[in-house]
Amino acid sequence: MMLSPDQTDADLSWTQSDPESILNGLKSAGCTSDEPGEMDDRPKCKSDQPLSREEKRRRRRATAKYRSAHATRERIRVEAFNVAFAELRKLLPTLPPDKKLSKIEILRLAICYISYLNHVLDV
Repeated sequence: MMLSPDQTDADLSWTQSDPESILNGLKSAGCTSDEPGEMDDRPKCKSDQPLSREEKRRRRRATAKYRSAHATRERIRVEAFNVAFAELRKLLPTLPPDKKLSKIEILRLAICYISYLNHVLDV
């Protein structure tokens, strides 16, 4: 962020590094963290609104547990995808039969082979 010539670093509230001034700023904003019987360690603000569905979803997705589960599901999905391509590859005639084909080559070859089979059936 650029400062104007008449603005100093002291004018910016986010540059406060003193914990006491930050705590005073929170209290003046209606936030308190030292209420007795409070179980949560983070400050509570009286002006906090309930979280929207989107914000709840965003926070839930930010957890390590969610990311790990998502990565596992994605790995399973990709593995199933690759198995399906391998099965399709076995059904397609190529010379040599063990030639390595990319996924797009497999799809294009499958399209040509299906067209050929349709032509054979029509004749």
